[in-house]
Amino acid sequence: MTSEAPSPASLPASSSPVRRVAWASMIGTSLESFDFYVFAYFSAYFIGPLFFDPLGQFGGTLAAFATIGVAFVVRPLGAAIFGHMGDRLGRRATLLWTIGIMGVATGLIGLLPTYAQAGWLGAVLLVLLRVAQGLSLGGEWGGSILLATEHSSPVKRAFYAAVPQLGSPVGSILSAVVFIVMTLALPAEELAAWGWRIPFLLAIPLLAVSLYLRLTIDETPVFKAVVREQRRDRVPFATMFRAQPTALVIAFGAALLGIGSYSLMNTYTINYGVTTLGFTFQELLVATTIGGLLQLVTIPLFGWWATRVGSARVVAYGALGTLLITFPMYWLLQFASFPVLVGTMIVGGILPTMSWAALGGLMNDLFADHYRYSALSVAYAVAAAVSGFIPLLTTLLGESTGYVWWHPGVVLALLSAITLVSARAAARMRHAPISEDGREVQPAAV
Repeated sequence: MTSEAPSPASLPASSSPVRRVAWASMIGTSLESFDFYVFAYFSAYFIGPLFFDPLGQFGGTLAAFATIGVAFVVRPLGAAIFGHMGDRLGRRATLLWTIGIMGVATGLIGLLPTYAQAGWLGAVLLVLLRVAQGLSLGGEWGGSILLATEHSSPVKRAFYAAVPQLGSPVGSILSAVVFIVMTLALPAEELAAWGWRIPFLLAIPLLAVSLYLRLTIDETPVFKAVVREQRRDRVPFATMFRAQPTALVIAFGAALLGIGSYSLMNTYTINYGVTTLGFTFQELLVATTIGGLLQLVTIPLFGWWATRVGSARVVAYGALGTLLITFPMYWLLQFASFPVLVGTMIVGGILPTMSWAALGGLMNDLFADHYRYSALSVAYAVAAAVSGFIPLLTTLLGESTGYVWWHPGVVLALLSAITLVSARAAARMRHAPISEDGREVQPAAV
């Protein structure tokens, strides 16, 4: 496909304030993260006994964790579907669909009949709703990044690309707080009887807020220009693979540390800390929540830094720093008291957060605007699907090595190395140069 580069004057100005757009992006990703992690927190304790009771304790727990994996597996399919919609119908319209599906699916989980009430019907419906959640997540992240970046000026684009990344710690903090409050306020019997439904039903009012914010903003100026200049592809997904296959691989590699480290630290390390290091689940949950609160400060700071030195360079710095501290961090955990645990989780979280904060800006710079939604969504979703298996792979590595102290460090170091190489490659193939007046200039031919 060939397209002429639009002049800076031809790009329409956004009528939606950039800060309101950024809020709409961040609130939406927060809801997505909250919905997804609420299920993760409650699955081990309640989902198995409630919906898979005939399978026994081990089988029910395994089935509950499998429903988490289902949502990761279908993410790339959701990325393909909603990526196509985002490049054909628009960023804003597509994001209304993704947030709506996620909110409704999560709320309906809170209304499902248990095995004692309706047999296997509840389990079947639960899996279907998890599939819906996974499809929605496949299209949410890329669209949220584009909603923020394509409304902003190129000079501040890296900063606004970091704002939707706040949704992950916000959603994680909210879900952890809900879990802590529920377990403290209600005895286990009442939680199992009816209290487990409350966190899922909370998605409905959160959905209303998210929909309101996204309905009050406009379509992005970049997509309006693509439509006006008739540069939409019939099948953006196919154009993306034909035009920039190398960039897709680079974007996938750049995303691995930011997503994979969260899966490793918040899933495997929590279980490892309880079973091997001797901490309580509540202590580890508090430590990760403190780390999430710190991210609310560090993510905007790293986004601002990316406007100065470039998103790809910030991702690379975060990957290099994580690589250097990985093995010392896990060695120190062997002797950690609770204060040392908190400090280690904070230090071990800041450097991967650097790569996470600048990831959206890096990906935005790699791809042409007429298939950018598809490209961002697919690269991110595939990285997320791979990251979903990191706890399992780390467990297998731990079992084969007798759970020696350095076994999680091998996984984190590998993720860091892949992201470091990918970020360096991304810095050398920036796709969207910026002209002297600060506007994005598309290449004459793709």
